[in-house]
Formats: sequence, C-alpha cells, structure tokens
Amino acid sequence: MYIIIAGLCGVVLILTVVFLKYQRQVKDICRQLYFLKENESNMLITKEINWGGIKELSSLLNYLLLERKEEKRQYVKKEQMIADTYTNLSHDIRTPLTSLDGYFQLLEESKSEEERIRYLKVIQERIDSLKEMLEELFTYTKLQNESYELAAERLNLTQVLKETLFSYYDNWIEYGIEPELAITDKIIWIEGNRQAICRVVQNIIKNGLEHGEKKIGVSLSEEGKEAVLTFVNEVKDPERIDVEKVFERFYKADAARSKNSSGLGLAIAREFVKKMGGEISAKLSKNQFFIVIRLKKAV
Repeated sequence: MYIIIAGLCGVVLILTVVFLKYQRQVKDICRQLYFLKENESNMLITKEINWGGIKELSSLLNYLLLERKEEKRQYVKKEQMIADTYTNLSHDIRTPLTSLDGYFQLLEESKSEEERIRYLKVIQERIDSLKEMLEELFTYTKLQNESYELAAERLNLTQVLKETLFSYYDNWIEYGIEPELAITDKIIWIEGNRQAICRVVQNIIKNGLEHGEKKIGVSLSEEGKEAVLTFVNEVKDPERIDVEKVFERFYKADAARSKNSSGLGLAIAREFVKKMGGEISAKLSKNQFFIVIRLKKAV
C-alpha cells in the first residue's frame, strides 16, 4: 500500500513539475509576443521544450511573424514607390506648368489676333499634356494595387490590333512614317481586356514615335499556344538604352524630359500585360529596338 501511495505521489510530483514547466513556457511565449507587439524587432519566438504542442505552436507563430514582416516590407516598399512616383512626376509637371504661365502672360499682352491664336494652341497642347501625365499616374498607381483585377473576355486580338493601329494613321502621316505591318489575316483569340490591349499598343507606339527614328514595324503571329505581338523601331543612340530597365517607371534613355513625357508609358504597358497573364520583353539588335509581347491564346 505504501509503495502504491509513494508511486502515486511520485507521479503527481512529476506531473506537477511538467505542468509548471509547460505553464512557464506558455507564459514565456506570451511575454515574447507582447514584446514583439510593442517593439520593432526581427526576433522570433524561442522555446525550451518541444512537446505538448509547443513546437507546433512556436513554428506557426514564427511563420505568421515572418509573413507579417514581409507584408510590412512590401507595404513600405509600395509607399516609397508611390512617394517616388509623385516626386518624379511633380518634376515633369513643373515644366509645362511654367510654360503655361509664360504663354498666358504673352496672351494677355498680345495685340495680334494671329499671335493670340498661336498662343492659345500652345496652351491647349500643354493642358492636354498635363492631363495625359495625370491620367498615366492614376493608371499606374491603380495597377500597383494587387487587388485590382482586369475584366477578361474573349477577344479577337487581330481585330483589336488593326483598329488601334488605324487610329495612329494621322500621327504617322504627320511624322512622315510609313509603318511596316505584318499582321496575320487569321483571327487570333485571347482571353484579355480590350482597353488594356489598346493601351499597351498605344503606349508602345507613342514611345517609338517619341524616341525612335522615322521607322516602325508591327507584327502579329502565332507560336504554339501563344499570340506573339512584336514592335520594332530604329533608335538614334542604341548604346544609351538599357533593355533591363526600359519597363521601369521613369526610365528615360534620352532627354525625354524636355518633351512632355511622364516616363510611365512602358511601365504601364508591362503592368497591363502581367495582369492579363502575359509576358513582355525588350531587346536591341544594332540600332533596332524590339518589344515582344506573348499572350496565351483562348481555348
């Protein structure tokens, strides 16, 4: 009987020690969590025991802590990106705003109707440029939101491309450009967004008109399960172009800031292509600059 009682007492003692150790470990984890809640730290949860679910609990908590740190890092990165975007764009906006102020003064002082008409035309051009810059800023910022999704539909890419290119006919005439078009007559269907496709094509063509020579080519073909859209234009100083950076926001290989450019055109094109599940890339071959877009064909 005494042996049984002594054994039971030993078991109770052991269980009491185990319980106290377990309780101390839980309190220590709670203390660490309170500390991490109140302080910025890269510290992770530490433990002294690995039984009773403590190992699994600490592993899960550390996973959540690391996930939270990554989310915060991405948030800070995005906040910095937005701040940089506004800073750079404010620099670009300052030039046309200053120009507007000067032309308004000239307009007020002018006595010639012919001069007044010319000044009004320049003022309208500057206003249109500012509207375009602000619209690009809005579009780029919207595309950076991970929750933003494009409404996809079954699209006739061949038709959308031809319609968009035709809208640039007057621009090409003005620039003295005769585009080289190699667009398949076959209908190529994709799952995409019409406005996004149009915007991508417009931004790439505009980039070619602003930075290239008087030559541009556009082709559309099929490669397996992909639709391949290729743009090519001659450039003046190919050695000044970094193809690894052309899709970065505000990247400008030349003195484009003297023009009314936001530097967001190709960055917006890249984001739209990514939202549609496609790929976009750039390459240089001598003095020819290529942009290639690959989109999955609709089944």
